[in-house]
Order: sequence, then structure tokens, then C-alpha cells
Amino acid sequence: MSVLRGKNILLGISGGIAAYKTAHLVRLFIKAGAHVRVVMTPASKDFITPLTLSTLSKNPVYSSFFNDEDQAEDNALWNNHVELGLWADLMLIAPATANTLSKMANGNCDNFLIACYLSAKCPVYFAPAMDLDMYKHPSTLASFHALQQFGNVMIPAESGELASGLTGEGRMAEPENIVAFIEADILGKLPLRGKKIMITAGPTYEAIDPVRFIGNHSSGKMGFDIAQCAADLGADVVLISGPTHLKANHANIKLIRVVSAQEMYEACHEHFSSSDVAICAAAVADYRPKNVSDQKIKKHASEFQIELEKTPDILASLGKIKENQFLIGFALETENEIENAQLKIQKKNLDLIVLNSLRDAGSGFGTPTNQVTFIDAENKIEPKPLQTKEQVAMDIINKILAHYDA
Repeated sequence: MSVLRGKNILLGISGGIAAYKTAHLVRLFIKAGAHVRVVMTPASKDFITPLTLSTLSKNPVYSSFFNDEDQAEDNALWNNHVELGLWADLMLIAPATANTLSKMANGNCDNFLIACYLSAKCPVYFAPAMDLDMYKHPSTLASFHALQQFGNVMIPAESGELASGLTGEGRMAEPENIVAFIEADILGKLPLRGKKIMITAGPTYEAIDPVRFIGNHSSGKMGFDIAQCAADLGADVVLISGPTHLKANHANIKLIRVVSAQEMYEACHEHFSSSDVAICAAAVADYRPKNVSDQKIKKHASEFQIELEKTPDILASLGKIKENQFLIGFALETENEIENAQLKIQKKNLDLIVLNSLRDAGSGFGTPTNQVTFIDAENKIEPKPLQTKEQVAMDIINKILAHYDA
């Protein structure tokens, strides 16, 4: 899955022959899961129609400060360049002609595209397209330098046959190469790039017989949200999940499904040594039936007893063999929450514990929200307000980022 999934991309098109390639470029962005809006200079409409790009992007195409059909009316509809600039997660100007590059470099705001560019708060990429001599001209090179000094990212032109009939450098990068360049650039700047994070999620089911089991109400959502957040920031994630209906839709997440505490224990120990971070968010059963029947137990007696034994303590076992890993545990408590969580930090050799209390409304199993308290190895206590589990996941990831920035 592309790192562009879910991103808002503002595509600016200036008036060069390479504008015809932007139809394919929009298709590639949409296929990658991005949302695309297009801004055109008036000259670019000589090379490709707004209708084509509107149809492909499923959004209106902008080219002027006012909608043309309303220009004669007193209440003409204004196209808000500031809103577009703030909407975008990234902006791409392709093709970027020598004229447009010069305007960008000098703040010459005489069209709607430049107004959007000057309003953008997001990363800006530009893909130059012009003839061989124009590409090498000192004024063009000065524009390249100025724009990169501003923090814009240049997608170098390629060599090939040019519209003039000459062959050389100046040809706009092919759409597939533009998408690959942007994806690689984003991935290379993600803060968890190169980190491996192991996460456990969901319940475990401990068999009584082939039909029945001992389990709990954990949905697994908290662990899956942490995995998604970590993967979005570039981490390679191993997600070890007990039974749940949830799915992991990210190329950076390797999902390992298990059922019992023993299976989760074995999977964790297989991956822990190669991990930089381990987050144990699963609600692992503390006990399991000592003897599991291989046949369904018939309902004969009015009373039925099951002898239980302890399951392996996954978190404690990882704490014992921890070397340089940043180890995070979860605690679900109903009384003496802080004291019990602090004891777990020491007993299990944790770096951080995420404390849940079932006494807090909106927390616990089966809810989209959670209210947690962070406690670190130095006993620093940080209570958080009631938040969505996605927001809690980001708070946890921020703790990891802070650890590596320290």
C-alpha cells in the first residue's frame, strides 16, 4: 500500500506540452489512494482540458480566482486559494515551466496557481519541463536554487526527445517516476523509518474443549490503532493478534494471528530479539484449563468444575531478556491503579506502562475511546484526558519518538 494513501495532493499544472501527461499522473495518485485537486494556469488549458482532469480527480478544477460563469454577477463565487493551500498534505507543480518557476522563486503572484503555492503550508515538489537550453539557462538554474533554498523539493527532469525535436535534458519526469520519487522522499523522512516495532493486540482464547473457551471482551482495536500509527510513520510493524475481526491494511504491517496465550508467547519470543520496540497491548488470559478435553463436554451434572493453571507471563518474560528494546506494557486495573501499575513496571522491567481503569467512563473493552495514564520507569505519572483510541495510539508513538530523540 502506498504511503500516499489518504493524503490530500494539490496538483498545479502550468502551460507546457508535458501537461498532457498529468491525466495519467492524476490516475496514479488516485490509484495510490490519494485525494487530488487540480489547479491550472490559463495557458495549461491549451494542452489538456479541465474536464478531463475533473473527471479523473472527481473534483472541480481551479484556474482563476472567480468561477468564469459567475464573473458578470455581483455575487461571483471566489475560489479560496488559502483554503486549497491549507487543505493539501503536499503540493506538486508538474509540469513546472521556466515561467512558472521564475514566478514561484520571485513571488510574482499573477495567477491562481502561484497564489495557492504561496499559501501552501505543506511540502512542495516541482517537476521542471522545458527545452534543453532553457533548462540550462542561468536564470532557470537560479530559480532551481532559490526554490530549493525555500525548502521545495525538485524532481529532476529526464533526458529524452523534446518537443523542439532536440534530444537532451529537460523532459518532465514520467508520471510513474514522479509518484515513485515522492513516495521515496516521504518514506525517507518518516521518523520511525528503519525501526522494527512488535505489537500484541486482542484477546487470547484458552480452550476448554473443541467448542468452548475462556476469553475476554478485548476487540483488539487499541493494538491495531497503534500498529497503523507506527506504520504510517515508517516503522516495520509485526502485529501479533489474538482472535479479532479487525484487519491490518498497511504494507508495513506483518499480521500474525494466534489464538492462545502460548501461541502469542512463542510468536513474541520469535520476533522480540530483532525488535527495537515492543508494545504489549493484548489482553492475555491469566489462566487456562489444565486439561483440555478432545471431545465436547456433555452437560450431565448440575455443577461443573475446571482446574486452571497460569498462562506464561509474556510481558515479564520479555522484560527478563530485554537488551536495548523499549518495552511498553498495558495495565487494566479496577483498584489501587497507580500502585499496581508501578509495581508492574519494576517487576516486569518496563520502560513505560499505559494504565487503563475500568472505573473511567468511556474506557476499557469495546469502546472507541480510552482514558489512560502514562507511568515511566522513573515513576513520572502523566494522566491523559478521554480520547479516541487513535489519539491514544499517537500519544504512545510520541513517547517512542521522544525516547529516540533523548
